[in-house]
Amino acid sequence: MQLVDRALAGLARQLGDPTGFAGRLVGRVLNRGNRSLVVAAVAAMECRPTSDVADIGFGGGVGLDILLDREGTVVHGVEMSETMLAEARRRFANDIARGRLRLYTGRMESLPLDDSALDAIISTNTVYFVPDLAAALRELARVLRPGGRLVLGIGDPDQMTKMPFTRHGFRLRPVGELVSAIREAGFVQIEDRRVGEGRRAFHLLVCDLPVI
Repeated sequence: MQLVDRALAGLARQLGDPTGFAGRLVGRVLNRGNRSLVVAAVAAMECRPTSDVADIGFGGGVGLDILLDREGTVVHGVEMSETMLAEARRRFANDIARGRLRLYTGRMESLPLDDSALDAIISTNTVYFVPDLAAALRELARVLRPGGRLVLGIGDPDQMTKMPFTRHGFRLRPVGELVSAIREAGFVQIEDRRVGEGRRAFHLLVCDLPVI
């Protein structure tokens, strides 16, 4: 059992902060597993073609790829994993050179972005690894323009508790708790959409700041 627990703990660490060769493999797996959720999150942004948009905690980069397909947008990617940042710099070198993609090292609780820099943000399967949720949500609100939109994608917490690796460092907050925290951060409209079928369907929290 100790060997199994160590393996599960290692997997959980890689999911939260992919590192090295194993991290690159995890990034590819995440791209496949998260694609439907990320596609739905990008669609929920409903941004104009000339918007500034971001994927916070972009992992394997599937979100960056989809956002860059939207001609005219400037895409910002924030990631704490140096392995994932290096992969993104290699994979999207042309988009970086053209000024369409800007990458930053950072965490959700302390974003390396100016106030009111963005029209919309997506972040999928990230909040499980954020210890200070209130600080992270305040940061997300800070970097959004008035009327900006945040789209958070999460797995269903009740179903995720049944996955053995989530016992190792995952913070599986109830959806109601997340919604309350999002509201306290200043978002005035929050919609819980489901992506997928059955009890395992993802939650897509679509959150709008007030227009001043």
